[in-house]
Amino acid sequence: MKIEKRWILSFTIITIIAFTGLFWQHQSANTSLFNTAENINFADVAWLLTASCLVLLMTPGLSFFYGGMVGKKNVISTMLKSFICLGVISLLWVVVGFSLSFGDSIGITIDGKLYGIIGNPFQFAFFDQVETVPHNALGTTIPFILFALFQMKFAIITPAIITGALAERIRFISFLLFICLFTLFIYTPLCHMIWHPNGLLGSYFGVKDFAGGTVVHMSAGFAALAGVIVLGKRKNSEHIPTNIPFVLLGTGMLWFGWFGFNAGSALAANATAAMAFATTTIASASAMLTWVFFDRLNGRKVSALGACIGAVVGLVVITPSAGFVSIPQSMFFGFIGAIVSNKMVYWKKLKQIDDTLDVFACHGVGGIMGMILTAIFAQGENASLLHGGFSVFGHHMIALVLVSIFTFGGSYLLFKLTNIIIPIRVSEESESMGLDLSQHGEKF
Repeated sequence: MKIEKRWILSFTIITIIAFTGLFWQHQSANTSLFNTAENINFADVAWLLTASCLVLLMTPGLSFFYGGMVGKKNVISTMLKSFICLGVISLLWVVVGFSLSFGDSIGITIDGKLYGIIGNPFQFAFFDQVETVPHNALGTTIPFILFALFQMKFAIITPAIITGALAERIRFISFLLFICLFTLFIYTPLCHMIWHPNGLLGSYFGVKDFAGGTVVHMSAGFAALAGVIVLGKRKNSEHIPTNIPFVLLGTGMLWFGWFGFNAGSALAANATAAMAFATTTIASASAMLTWVFFDRLNGRKVSALGACIGAVVGLVVITPSAGFVSIPQSMFFGFIGAIVSNKMVYWKKLKQIDDTLDVFACHGVGGIMGMILTAIFAQGENASLLHGGFSVFGHHMIALVLVSIFTFGGSYLLFKLTNIIIPIRVSEESESMGLDLSQHGEKF
């Protein structure tokens, strides 16, 4: 069997990374950036270790969630595309991703202050300085290595979310290339701009994103939309979900893991974490019931699939504000988010572009709704429309437009670039055969 050059190159890259790691001269922590070990809070460490495990579990959960929804000939390929992110993004994060996200700011100066767009790619390369003492600005009571690993789980699941829109027609090796480009050029700058203390969107525009409604879900949603436009429709876009129990299992794993996603983003075992834990589950419960009942009002049957999608939409919508709003408000977040996403899922114009598993309607629109609702209701001084006035709300809306343009436009260009390097779509014969067999030689 002839081995294609693209696979030789892929193996060469992982070989270079492995041997570079072997001979890398680790740089110790710069004492001016870090606190001492005495600042570590052991309760916070225990909770963040647990939360990191929970967020990691979400990616296999997502693979079941998506895998059960697609046709029988594409179950394994769909699940693998989520699962493979655990390998690809983990290594990319260690090599340069974490540094780009949380390294010292490179950006623009406004009124004499530097606002970051991207991090210094060399500062934490190969986890230089990422050790067991806490950083003095990022997770100040936990080892910096734990903060880096917790954030890595967010970087992993973001490109995994995109896979649902591209299912049943994207070439595996092209997908691997795209998620590397997406992580480097879309995820890391957005992460830096919102979550780094000097980030442009978080520090200058005052954007509130407690756990990733903008960084994770909006970016994945708009990338999914760009992807389906570049890829085009499937030859046969009609299919019956193969395994609804897989979808139920995946939803349960996602809901369970989301407690680490949201409550863990408090970066401490404290009252904010407890409140985020509560708002997360209540918003999801509200959205699940709203979706089911709204389906019935529109003449559709009550379905397990609908209940699962509704629950996940609720989790998406509450994510940016989980630690900023009350439990009663989270009920409304889940309710209104479910109705808007439900309408988008069944919007004919959106159906025409063939977003296979409605990623944009659920994650993209859910993230947008979460950002808007956060900009209205978030508690705290100058945090939202109700607690800071129209100026604060206006800054959030400007940021929403900028993020939408950046993530959609950037992802569109990256898909086009990927397609130039490696054709992104499988052949008609491979698509007809199913990607499980044609791409992986396996069968469900």
